[in-house]
Amino acid sequence: MSGKTIFVTVGTTHFDALIQAIVEEETLAILREKGYTRVNLQIGQGKFVPPEGEHWGITLTHFRLKPSIAMDFANADLVISHAGSGSCLEALGAGKPLVAVVNDTLMANHQTELAEELASNGFCYYCYPATLQEMLADMDVSLLRSYVPGQPKLLAQYLNSVIKLAS
Repeated sequence: MSGKTIFVTVGTTHFDALIQAIVEEETLAILREKGYTRVNLQIGQGKFVPPEGEHWGITLTHFRLKPSIAMDFANADLVISHAGSGSCLEALGAGKPLVAVVNDTLMANHQTELAEELASNGFCYYCYPATLQEMLADMDVSLLRSYVPGQPKLLAQYLNSVIKLAS
């Protein structure tokens, strides 16, 4: 099977704006131009259910939740994730290029700080649903630095505790 695969994850909650932005015709055209042919969407508890099958040269599949998404990360050539610490660190720990998308509708949102920090260190790109297409068109994943994981779950727990203390 030729072409590259993207795994999109919103975690266990919902982030319909990200899922909707991914399946827009313009977004899929950008992805197709970059050689991606498959997009697997983990939609969590979202209300928006994306289409499946072939759309504008991209094969779309989706699921809500499953016990482990480790294989989805492993099979991806690119991960587009909500900017939650667990998902971001799991993608980076799997050695995958990452686009962290900040959910700017959350109250007391600390996703921006995490995404900015990871991006400033060259580990990922970050954007918002409204800027996703522009970022995807401009990104060059070969410029990203490799993330050397220690214990990502412990780091995620630490980051979550620090974020809670700061709010």
